[in-house]
Amino acid sequence: MIVALASILCIVLVCGCRRKAYENPITKDTEQPDKVLFDKAINDIERGRYEVARLTLNTLINTYDTSEFLAKAKLAVADSWYREGGSHAWAQAEAEYKDFELFYPTMPEAAESQEKVCMIHFKQMEKPDRDREQAIRAEDECRQLLVQYPNSKFAPRAQQMLREIQEVLAAGEYKTGMFYHTKGSFPAAANRLQALTEQYPLFSAADEALWQLSDSYSRMGDRFEAKTAGALSRIVKDYPLSEHVDEAKERLVALKQPVPEADPVAYARMKYELENRENMGVMGHFLGIFKHSPDTKAAAKSGTPAMANNRPTIPLSVPSSVTGTTVGASSDVSVQTVTDPTALDTKPDARQNPPAAKDGAADGSTVTGTEEKPAEAAASSNQPPPTNHAAPPKKKKSKKQKNETQQ
Repeated sequence: MIVALASILCIVLVCGCRRKAYENPITKDTEQPDKVLFDKAINDIERGRYEVARLTLNTLINTYDTSEFLAKAKLAVADSWYREGGSHAWAQAEAEYKDFELFYPTMPEAAESQEKVCMIHFKQMEKPDRDREQAIRAEDECRQLLVQYPNSKFAPRAQQMLREIQEVLAAGEYKTGMFYHTKGSFPAAANRLQALTEQYPLFSAADEALWQLSDSYSRMGDRFEAKTAGALSRIVKDYPLSEHVDEAKERLVALKQPVPEADPVAYARMKYELENRENMGVMGHFLGIFKHSPDTKAAAKSGTPAMANNRPTIPLSVPSSVTGTTVGASSDVSVQTVTDPTALDTKPDARQNPPAAKDGAADGSTVTGTEEKPAEAAASSNQPPPTNHAAPPKKKKSKKQKNETQQ
């Protein structure tokens, strides 16, 4: 028993004394006092004495303000905060890395600083159904790295991190869309799923999202048959190995729509993803309950991640006016200064009156310029927008109620 305890104590001591090498040392062999201070600080960083290391580095920066190691010292201060870890230390590290990029944008370590900023937010990401602030920040920082330093050695790693980040963001959007779909809010579900499939085509469940999108459009009426067919066509063309391909083809035939051919590039990419996708085991699912970080094993390993922000459109249930051939927000609202103090008492509410017809429009709609409204636009404007919820079934009147109504 004593021997076992002694062995465990030795292992703990050895692991605690193990040094983690610093990534950016100064290889120049010199006994200059500023170099001696730098080496001492790096030794403290490697042994976990971060506060002592920062005091030494600040002494170097304030005493030898013309030192050739000044940039390396500033970077080491940021690295000490990054290694210390925790939300407070990472916030300090991000500020130091941003300052380093500002003062030394041409140094090779500038790209590494931006990569560390991306990693700071990547490590703090929450699961898809929780707060997405850190995931959005990580996405922005990784994009900035790819834009500012596209030829850096850190670019491939940042690109893969961006795929994993967008997998988490897309999963959150998918959960939101499915929540609306389950509750019967099909316009809201279609709005979320449409934006998701357009913004994140590399999402591991993009084919399932398109399938639910087509179902949402089909439940909104015959007017959205073209959108239903568009979602089904994308499944057949862009996700040819999806389990919904056969059903999508059958529905396209039933809708009397052409069935597209599978894209060879999409086929090869999807085959590669399915062959290289990591599956989480039983123990991983169990331990995942206690982790705050999301599971990114299903994220894509190839393909170009989205480089633009996700901007969901306005749901189709929101009324809009048709002006000419463009469907947009209503433009019949004006602002003016009221000079008559009795206007509120003497004049009727303007909202109770329909807008006046212009240029001979009989239905009160506005026509801009000399163009006339097309018949298709007029017909669609007269139809009510799709409702958020399915209308409840009407109850049949009993014979007693019919007799009472007739009397």
